[in-house]
Amino acid sequence: MDRSTKIVATIGPASSDLATLTRMVCAGVNVVRLNFSHGKAQDHSDRARLVREAAADCGCEVAIMADLQGPKIRVGKFEHGKILLEAGAKFVLDAECELGNEQQVGLDYKELPRDLKPGDILLLNDGLIVLVVDAVVGSAIHTTVKIGGELSNNKGINRQGGGLSAPALTAKDMEDIKTAVALGADYIAVSFPKNASDMIMARQLANIAGEPQQRKLLMIAKIERAEAIPLLQEILDASDGIMVARGDLAVEVGNAAVPALQKRMIKMARASNKLAITATQMMESMIVNAVPTRAEVSDVANAVLDGTDAVMASAETASGKYPVETVEAMAAICLEAEKADVCKLDTDFLNASFSRIDQSIAYGALFTAYHLRVKAIVALTESGSTTLWMSRHSIDIPIYALTPSIATLRKSALYRNVRSFELVQSGESKDVLQAAQNLLLEKHVVRPGDLIVVTWGEPMGQIGGTNSLKIVKVGAH
Repeated sequence: MDRSTKIVATIGPASSDLATLTRMVCAGVNVVRLNFSHGKAQDHSDRARLVREAAADCGCEVAIMADLQGPKIRVGKFEHGKILLEAGAKFVLDAECELGNEQQVGLDYKELPRDLKPGDILLLNDGLIVLVVDAVVGSAIHTTVKIGGELSNNKGINRQGGGLSAPALTAKDMEDIKTAVALGADYIAVSFPKNASDMIMARQLANIAGEPQQRKLLMIAKIERAEAIPLLQEILDASDGIMVARGDLAVEVGNAAVPALQKRMIKMARASNKLAITATQMMESMIVNAVPTRAEVSDVANAVLDGTDAVMASAETASGKYPVETVEAMAAICLEAEKADVCKLDTDFLNASFSRIDQSIAYGALFTAYHLRVKAIVALTESGSTTLWMSRHSIDIPIYALTPSIATLRKSALYRNVRSFELVQSGESKDVLQAAQNLLLEKHVVRPGDLIVVTWGEPMGQIGGTNSLKIVKVGAH
């Protein structure tokens, strides 16, 4: 795989058969997203098994990301399924209403009335419908339609500027975390976190669920609330990565603010040694069309140039007509964008500071590889931390994680510019180094005579023990 940027694909009705899923993985999917907003626990478990089977058929490891539903603030159901709202009309959102009509509709989130005051702007159906709050009387929110349109069952509600008090983790999410651990997920994406506490709670719940198997899932914070933006650094510190969730975020902060926020978030994630995923509507037209628009091509390419670890497909691969073609198109765009990416490794190190031996070895490997122009950077790693640190810097030399841990193989599937292979690491370091060379030769990564930079820990097999760096001429004993 020459591509550095990874691809996250959501699976759903269009991609839940083994044949399609295998084609998608072989086309370049690195991480499969299970959307817990839809389906039952058994559905997700069945799909997880298919993912593992498809990955085995393609001869690779794929990470599984369980994406929690979070507090979906939605309208209720309508008597006839949908209505048409006219601009200037009066409309009531009533927590006590059973079935909606042209005058009123119920609320899934019964606490919404207490969060609102006259003058607040409500955005429905991803911002396509705009209501202005006139008054809140008991359980009823009286509004005037500013921008009308068709409103159907269970469409989402946002308040412009954010500020709704719904907790990030619902009772359903807490059960879904247990399901995610049980089915062997590698990542959990937490929807609508407002602060670090939301992420800490999610991690604690996952750690408790994973304790019997000694499994620790990595936590991704989906940034989609306006109030998360000022607290981005504390959320990053409490997470393993973030998702630039541009749908709900755009509704709360405005479409025009999102591109600059995307760049800022990716930059902050990399500086904090965290992961970044760019998501929402990246290839939206491919839900129904076999080729993307020029704007979508530019959108994916710009995310790559911003330094994102991964680009994500949602409905395009879950329910669209062309799931495989979507992955193929994303992979091709990423490859072309990476060719234009300028390597600025030295400037990355100007203000770098570190206190850990293993982190200093990772930086040393990057610096040496860059100036010697070696063929590959090779990390013999248990936890994958060394390769994560390396992958936070733009370098046009591939990084290889050789690890005995299947969990590390899978989670590093999301790391930008990192490829992973399984390698048992026991015995003397010289024997393991030779085994690493043999594996890279077998995989056609290197040829005899190539220079590589290798990092490892003495004694072998210790987590967090990377303390050695060696420049190796492949084939030389």
